[in-house]
Amino acid sequence: MRRDLIRSVSGAVFAVALVAGLVSAGSFLTSPDGSAVIARALAIETSREVTGRDGRLLNPFAIEDGRWRLKADLDHVDPRFVDMLIAYEDKRFRAHAGVDPLALSRAALQFATNGRIVSGGSTLTMQVARLLNPRAERSIAAKLKQIRDAIRLDLAFTKTELLTLYLTLAPYGGNLEGVRAASLAWFGHEPHDLSLAEAALLVALPQSPETRRPDRDPAAARAARDRVLYRLVTAGVIEADELGPALATRVRERRRDMPNLAPHLARLMSQETPGAQGWQTSLDARLQGDLEKLAREAAATFGSTESIAILVADHSTGEVLAEIGSADFFDERRAGQVDMVRAIRSPGSTLKPLIYGLAFEAGLAHPETLIDDRPTSFGGYRPRNFDFGYQGTVSVREALEMSLNVPAIRLLEAVGPTRLVARLKRAGAEPVLPRGDRPGLPIGLGGVGLSLDQLVTLFSGLAEGGAPVALSRVPGSTRSARGEFLDRRAAWQVADIIAGTSPPAGHAPGGFAYKTGTSYGYRDAWAVGFDGRHVIGVWAGKPNGAPVPGLSGRLTAAPILFDAFERLGGKRVPLPLAPKGTLVARAADLPPALKRFAPGGTLNGNSAAEPPPSIVFPPDGARVALEESGEGRARPLVVKLDGGRPPFQWFANGTPFDGAARRRDTSWQPDGRGFSTVSVVDADGRSASVTVFLE
Repeated sequence: MRRDLIRSVSGAVFAVALVAGLVSAGSFLTSPDGSAVIARALAIETSREVTGRDGRLLNPFAIEDGRWRLKADLDHVDPRFVDMLIAYEDKRFRAHAGVDPLALSRAALQFATNGRIVSGGSTLTMQVARLLNPRAERSIAAKLKQIRDAIRLDLAFTKTELLTLYLTLAPYGGNLEGVRAASLAWFGHEPHDLSLAEAALLVALPQSPETRRPDRDPAAARAARDRVLYRLVTAGVIEADELGPALATRVRERRRDMPNLAPHLARLMSQETPGAQGWQTSLDARLQGDLEKLAREAAATFGSTESIAILVADHSTGEVLAEIGSADFFDERRAGQVDMVRAIRSPGSTLKPLIYGLAFEAGLAHPETLIDDRPTSFGGYRPRNFDFGYQGTVSVREALEMSLNVPAIRLLEAVGPTRLVARLKRAGAEPVLPRGDRPGLPIGLGGVGLSLDQLVTLFSGLAEGGAPVALSRVPGSTRSARGEFLDRRAAWQVADIIAGTSPPAGHAPGGFAYKTGTSYGYRDAWAVGFDGRHVIGVWAGKPNGAPVPGLSGRLTAAPILFDAFERLGGKRVPLPLAPKGTLVARAADLPPALKRFAPGGTLNGNSAAEPPPSIVFPPDGARVALEESGEGRARPLVVKLDGGRPPFQWFANGTPFDGAARRRDTSWQPDGRGFSTVSVVDADGRSASVTVFLE
């Protein structure tokens, strides 16, 4: 017994002497080998993270050896968990200098008394030192180095920084390191708000992470958690009445996957900026998760090889709020890793709103203008409607609402395919034509390549009154004004028409404007729509471009579009009112030249004695300097016409300014500087237009 007492006292004295000697041994602390731990602490590799607009984790990347090590932030860790950790592991953490002499003395005394290690005496700082420099064996020499490193760490870092290091490096079983990875894997949420039972389990796991893993031995995990709870009740850290509910909480046995939202965007960002540690995006994490679920559910009803892509943006700023590149990133049957937000495909009829907008802008048509939907040959090109039927004479409004093909091509022939492509580019899209081909009439029905990203860009601009919108994945983006690609009154007329498009079966009117499209051969189904704030685009089909019998924009993509708008939450932002100067009239009240669309003599079998009209001044593309009048307004400009048969109807940006005049020149009062389009329609319905820049 006396021998045991001597051994116990000797162990305690040795521990105290050891610590005192280390603190005083300057050469030991300042050795080059000792400084290496500081360098390692400053160079910890952590998982790169893609986060949403509010900082919520969307998609982390494992570090090189496959471990999940998410950098901890003490401000976003439950403070009660931190208090429990310190009370259980190192209650004098905030007072000692990296090593706790009392704890070491206790450990040495227990070892001397029991002949085995009862408690290690390691502080949290010493554990950080061990995690930064793992030792292959447990020896006195290794413990000395650990103590030295702990003292150096305490001198170099604040207590908050040391806690952050521990909460980043601590092992929690398998390839999980750090409290964030552990909380996400075992509980499915970040550690900012932990239950008492969850916090106790996270305190217990690092002591023996492999033997206490909940997915391997839930009983061992629960026993370790309960020991933490009992000890903290005894220590007065938690209340006794909290113990019962915490002990009754079941330990979940299944490990959850790490967040994997917006995987296509995450991969793209990683490839484009491989050296970045992380990326904050403009995506809304809640909306992204909801729409990924919608895409999976919808794709499951189509077949095993079809996919879906969805893109949502705030068109007032250009910020992308959600983007789903496929129905399931890991589904090989659906080619899930192909990003269909950026894939170039045929847009079908989704470009028709811009065609009609150009016709409105040029004064060629009005929503109530009558137009023929009959079998027609355009130089050998014979478009047919989706149902192979024809409606006869309809209003332009009805033609666009029903997405009739012949009226759209009639208008495109009048405005010109080249102008359509130019306006697409001005809107921010990059249309792809077959190599060597010039723009032709088929582009109006999908004979051009565009991506979902580009279509949403185009419709964002339409929603903003014809002003280009650049989509951005950076939070806090603001849209910069840079001209127009379509007159704002024409853009409003288009939106007013497609806002009246009937909803798909089973859906109530959504309070937004939308257009559908189906590419040739039933390969792509589209639906793109917007309200007063948001724009959403949907694509459905096979990523390899194979036909899908029965696929259509209205039957396949439109229902997903309506469901996506429902998931936005909140009240729908209404579409804006008509801009000042917009011609809102019944068919009977339209000027004669706008009552019926009849461009050129050849399409209608007419033979005009006069050549088609041509505006000779100002010339197309000219920059015209405005002169100020004495009243502070710009002086009227004279516009001149050659050819055509009177009377002539003149338009500026789609608004009539001289009715049924027989003269070949007239005065035009511009309403401001910038791009303007002047158009004229003669008695035979033939037209001409020029676009000029007023400065």
